[in-house]
Amino acid sequence: MKIIGKCNYLLFLIYFLSFNTSFSQKSTVLNDEKLAKYVTQFNALDSEEAVVNYIPNKESFKWLSENIPLFECPDSVIQTVYYYRWWAMRKHLKQTFDGFIFTEFITPAKHAGKHNAISSALGHHIYEARWLHNQKIADDYINFWLHIDPKHNVQRFHGFSSWIDDAVYNRYLVNLDKSFIEKNLITLSNDYKLWETEKQLHNGMFYQFDVKDAMEESISGGRKDKNIRPTINSYMYGNALALSKMAKIAKNDSIFSKYIQKAIFLKKAVMDSLWDEKATFFKVKLEKGNTLCNAREALGFIPWYFNLPDDKANYASQWNHLSDTLGFNAKWGITTAERRHPLFRTHGSGHSCEWDGAVWPFATTQTLKGLSNVLNNYKNHGKASKQLFYDELWKYANSHQMNGKLYLGEYQDEKNGEWLKGDNPRSKFYNHSGFADLIINDLVGLKPREDNILEVSPIITAQQWDWFCLDKVQYHGKNLTILWDKTGKKYQKGKGFRIYLDGKEICHAGKLKKVLVKM
Repeated sequence: MKIIGKCNYLLFLIYFLSFNTSFSQKSTVLNDEKLAKYVTQFNALDSEEAVVNYIPNKESFKWLSENIPLFECPDSVIQTVYYYRWWAMRKHLKQTFDGFIFTEFITPAKHAGKHNAISSALGHHIYEARWLHNQKIADDYINFWLHIDPKHNVQRFHGFSSWIDDAVYNRYLVNLDKSFIEKNLITLSNDYKLWETEKQLHNGMFYQFDVKDAMEESISGGRKDKNIRPTINSYMYGNALALSKMAKIAKNDSIFSKYIQKAIFLKKAVMDSLWDEKATFFKVKLEKGNTLCNAREALGFIPWYFNLPDDKANYASQWNHLSDTLGFNAKWGITTAERRHPLFRTHGSGHSCEWDGAVWPFATTQTLKGLSNVLNNYKNHGKASKQLFYDELWKYANSHQMNGKLYLGEYQDEKNGEWLKGDNPRSKFYNHSGFADLIINDLVGLKPREDNILEVSPIITAQQWDWFCLDKVQYHGKNLTILWDKTGKKYQKGKGFRIYLDGKEICHAGKLKKVLVKM
């Protein structure tokens, strides 16, 4: 991390103090001083600002101050990257005559659609954007894919597999905007039917080309092979389950019944058809030979992103491979294929976006979310642990660098962290994964719900951190603060784990643990 100039920082601090006292009043514990410091640092690293979208660098502090939760922790790497990822995502925000959208590539991409939009990381974008204070941004973005792109002469919505229904529902759990669900339920249902028309096989499962999973040049894949993959089948399970829940909200009994049955079918089909008991792994079923691929790949962890597998020891044993250095455990992160496989990293390097083992933030986000679900929602964990989650999250955060400076690209060498597209302008600030949501929803453990029970289940432990604070979280229309102070000296509010709602303490526990409290 570079040390920023004192003059630049002081100018930013003066701006921060004069700019907005109303938003600082919404903070129960933290203020924007650290945010100002980080923004100054990030702007200095991007002095050329080759691409300017809705919010230029010079206005980024104001926008971030108004829109993101504040976070503080004793790990400087995780804390810095938390703010860097919000700052970088802001660079992809575009205001168009069709409303707000996020781009994936900062520069124009040949395979993009209208406004340079690409749908491959749509689920990640919505999971991140659900924590923004201005929810019109996510409203517009979802609306673009559901209503604008399908009318365009070059449609891109189904250019990649998607878990949009799951993401929309999980966003609802944060803001409880029932009208948005009611308005879009039929459109989302019709979109699911379109996927069935396009990609469903006679056995009821879904096929996909690896390139259309945004995972081209994979060991199990093929650009023309109709393989049955854990990706799209898990996505469609998550989508069906989410549609059933949204139908219940909208009191549409017929849609509820239809999609709960689809979810039940796909859950069983994935476990029956894609589980390799001998290899203890969910795998791709190949069209050629109707057999399971002989490679374990990170896409096999995706079923847990949606809590699909049964809570049984044999399924949980798959997570043993995550910490195995011959499996997916590498110095710079989680590999996309097991390291022991003879075809690991054999498809080239940096030429065709290879998913044959290199570290991809897209997949890391999915795997960490699945690991979090195992720790929170399952009794059988295998070798999965809170320490494993923290170690892999830290490696992920630490990987945001090039030549010792903050950087986010497409994919990396697992041994040395080299970004395999180099400093290609298209790859810079690559918006193809998530990070802030992993901090808020998983590490700190805010678990959104439909009811008025606030659930917080931290993965971080008292042995790892003596203190942290997540502040200015907009949740169910209220302002939420989650705070841990082991000694009581950091925040001067006493020892323990505390939660504040609109500035009022609603929970105090002596230990850092899962809590359920009425809002």
